[in-house]
Amino acid sequence: MSGNVRPESMARITTKELAEKFIEEQVEAIREQVKDKKVLLALSGGVDSSVVAALLIKAIGKQLTCVHVNHGLLRKGEPEQVIEVFRNQMDANLVYVDATDRFLDQLAGVSEPESKRKIIGKIFIDVFVEEARKLDGIEFLAQGTIYPDILESKGVKAHHNVGGLPEDLQFELVEPVKLLYKDEVRVVGETLGLPHNMVYRQPFPGPCLGVRCTGAITRDRLNSLREADAIVREEIGKLKRLPWQFFAVIPDIQSTGIKDGKRYMGWPVVIRAIDTVDAVTAKSVLLPMETLLKIRDRIIAEVPGVNRVLWDYTDKPVSTIEWE
Repeated sequence: MSGNVRPESMARITTKELAEKFIEEQVEAIREQVKDKKVLLALSGGVDSSVVAALLIKAIGKQLTCVHVNHGLLRKGEPEQVIEVFRNQMDANLVYVDATDRFLDQLAGVSEPESKRKIIGKIFIDVFVEEARKLDGIEFLAQGTIYPDILESKGVKAHHNVGGLPEDLQFELVEPVKLLYKDEVRVVGETLGLPHNMVYRQPFPGPCLGVRCTGAITRDRLNSLREADAIVREEIGKLKRLPWQFFAVIPDIQSTGIKDGKRYMGWPVVIRAIDTVDAVTAKSVLLPMETLLKIRDRIIAEVPGVNRVLWDYTDKPVSTIEWE
């Protein structure tokens, strides 16, 4: 499969057998393209980059170097899962960079959402470039481009490297899943043996928890958000029918609470669960009261600094899916 136009004859990858055939073809294509050269991949732990990493490991093994940048804004357990799956289980060349302090120090006091996004994006590129320049002999850059990226960008993403990389790091691209839709990428990922909860990870914005810890991010509020979000995902994840997306938000406001007979100031946690087909519009999901009460009780008991639990049941429009 070549070019950026998906062949009409290309079968939808819906079964393990079709996925195995696709994997076999891509392993051969990767080896033909890369030969004995080295490849670099920014591995976020998201669906697309994880599947690309697994494909490349199968095809070229140690010729691939993955760089995982932990900016302190990931969900609970995600950096640890990347290390466990790719370094410990798949024996990949994995460079793990804990840049938490660097990101959070730069974000301190910044409340405007777009400014936060730009800071997160810039520091990520800076850290990735620093790590890339430590490596010798890299000639290819792997990306988790998928077919909707090409359709939405009219091919731009498929022809250019990760935005913001300097001239000395403009490598030839390796994009093995660029003709697949997201659901097909998931089938390929499971066939490659990636964990189910990694392959079926919920949509997660680029700035990660940075847009769910609204306003100026503080470390204590961010840590509480990470714990509350894990509870929300665990409890809603027990339902027979799962919403398309569900998560927690901690807005930059405080309210009065009572603990041990004394008043104190704490944060609210907001529960958000929505269904959507195209993310252009979205409907709030009516969660069972039993689930909401369980989430409430666990958050109040387990998450420091929180004294209220709220439920956002607003549709899009008028609200957006994310709070920022």
